[in-house]
Amino acid sequence: MTPQQQTRQAAVEAAAYRIRQHALAMGEVQGQGYVGQALGAADILAAVYADQLAFRAEDPAWDGRDRFLLSTGHYAIGLYAALAEAGIVPVEELETYGSDDSRLPMSGMSTYTPGMEISGGSLGHGLTIAVGLALGLRARGNPARIVNFLSDGELDEGSTWEAAMGAAHHRLGRIIAVVDINALQADGPTAGVLRTEPVAEKWAACGWHVQRVDGNDVGALLGAFDAIAARIEGPEAVDDGGHGAPSVILCDTKVGRGVPLLEEREKAHFMRIEEHEWAVCQEQLTAGYAEQTREKVAL
Repeated sequence: MTPQQQTRQAAVEAAAYRIRQHALAMGEVQGQGYVGQALGAADILAAVYADQLAFRAEDPAWDGRDRFLLSTGHYAIGLYAALAEAGIVPVEELETYGSDDSRLPMSGMSTYTPGMEISGGSLGHGLTIAVGLALGLRARGNPARIVNFLSDGELDEGSTWEAAMGAAHHRLGRIIAVVDINALQADGPTAGVLRTEPVAEKWAACGWHVQRVDGNDVGALLGAFDAIAARIEGPEAVDDGGHGAPSVILCDTKVGRGVPLLEEREKAHFMRIEEHEWAVCQEQLTAGYAEQTREKVAL
């Protein structure tokens, strides 16, 4: 790894750490919530907002921005943390999470929150919106990319696969789907609710360019995004400026990542965390990040 790559990766890892800190702080406001998903997806959100997306923090509606669609509205706590890290939402506003009249409701609402592109509480709609949005942007000559974040539980939805086929049919190469595969949904382990494997082969059969990575490995995530950029815009681009196969990154993640106390929780979809446990969570997160940083310096 070159020094430049090391610096880039370290910056994203630091952003992921702060996103996790913000998510824990917001969760403590309510004493409960979808904290485990936010912790598990923090590395993905950091890679997107700290390294990938084109945006203007002072103008969230800038027409030239890349669009990030949070199909999983209940992951909003993680996105709010990322928006704060990106400077789109003031960090001090995170204290209002889930409160009356807050711009940060517990499930994402596009009418309330700067930088929240869609209301994604009902699962299975994000990718269909991405297809329509991509067609509209193409008609206007806007080269913005669309990153659609969805969960493995959403792969239970038929609308997701209709959209996947539609994106490939229309050659919407500027769509990037990012699937958080944490193997858990509201009714239990994903494999027990509705088995989706072999999931990579299914996306490939729909005509997508597929990569599968450890979604808690920042280096692997950046490598996957770089491979997509090379396909779309590099000197040896293969899909004619975005008129090619859409891309999907399948990200295997762990609910509660970075906080051992929460990683081992049996009921982890919607967590209820005792008052005395919040300080322990922050301490474990800080200690883990410090150890990770020391190990990299030693290398």
